[in-house]
Amino acid sequence: MKRFLLFLLFALPLAAGAQTLSESAVEDISAKMAAKFQLRNDPALVFVTEQMSRSGSGGLEVDKTMMELGKDPAALDAALKFLYQYSDCNRQTLIANLRNMDVKSGNVFPLATYIVNKNKGETKALQDEKAELLRIGAIPAVTSVMVAPPANQPGVVANATTETPAGATQPASAPAAQGNVPAAAAPVEDTRNWEVRSVFAMTRPDDLQALYGKENVELRDATDLDGNYTGKAWYVYPDTDNEMQVIFNADSSKTITFTHERSKWKSPFGIKPGDPIDKVNKVNARAFRVNGFEWTNGGIVDSWEGGAMDKKGVQILFRAINSGDPKLYDQFTGEKKFRSDNSGLKKLGVVVDKVVFKTYQ
Repeated sequence: MKRFLLFLLFALPLAAGAQTLSESAVEDISAKMAAKFQLRNDPALVFVTEQMSRSGSGGLEVDKTMMELGKDPAALDAALKFLYQYSDCNRQTLIANLRNMDVKSGNVFPLATYIVNKNKGETKALQDEKAELLRIGAIPAVTSVMVAPPANQPGVVANATTETPAGATQPASAPAAQGNVPAAAAPVEDTRNWEVRSVFAMTRPDDLQALYGKENVELRDATDLDGNYTGKAWYVYPDTDNEMQVIFNADSSKTITFTHERSKWKSPFGIKPGDPIDKVNKVNARAFRVNGFEWTNGGIVDSWEGGAMDKKGVQILFRAINSGDPKLYDQFTGEKKFRSDNSGLKKLGVVVDKVVFKTYQ
């Protein structure tokens, strides 16, 4: 009996410790991830940051979150989960990546144990998600830099270098072109910075012009999601699919609005106009409430119901593409609120019309 009690005395703390991290381990991994994040070209941290932004785990100020993971246990857990996902949910690969971050040897095993146990039930889902993101090109197979150099922002840079495969011979000079047939144009690579989080750290309109070029930034009238005039906003790439509205508020916060589909911008939570309401349900991790269409604040999210986007400065306006069935559409119009997981919304083709992100400072 004594032996059994002694076993419990030592085993219970070990079992409990498997699901917690020491203060030393938290400080260590947080500092090492912050250091790698600042390099902007570390593949593991580029992947983790992309996933933090895509999932909303990093909030709107994802750069700040990545630098202060030790202060936010939930964000740290998310970052470690995505590091595990980057490691193909393989323990040995994870350990190799932790060592590559220069994590102290005494913290590598506890961290690996914690991460594997914490995400034990999500392994297949994480692997499947990573494979799908790679398949559709949402994340690059090989990452070189996290943010393109500001000097390249106003335009695009031609990619004029072409390598000859080993063992291949250079073709003979082509004959002169006949008539006025133009030579084939060299492929171009768009090196502009499409990261929305780059705007969050800005303090004045001049910063927008410096990054995106004065010719691509214009001051115009702006309205809120309900169509009310709100003053002036700075429009980046106005009248294009990549139009972005930025308001610099008096309290140093910023309001950033997107209204166009097919945009190249990489926005927080990965949400953009044209996305179906089902996608927003998944990102929020639960159903939320929306104001009835054709009414005050119609189609605007009324409450995130404590989901992932609750109190994160996100506002969304929805619209129904297929509103031709009056009986069905009437169920979601007027002075009422409806749940975002109502099956009738799929028939209506409800999608994001506009999305607003407001920073806190």
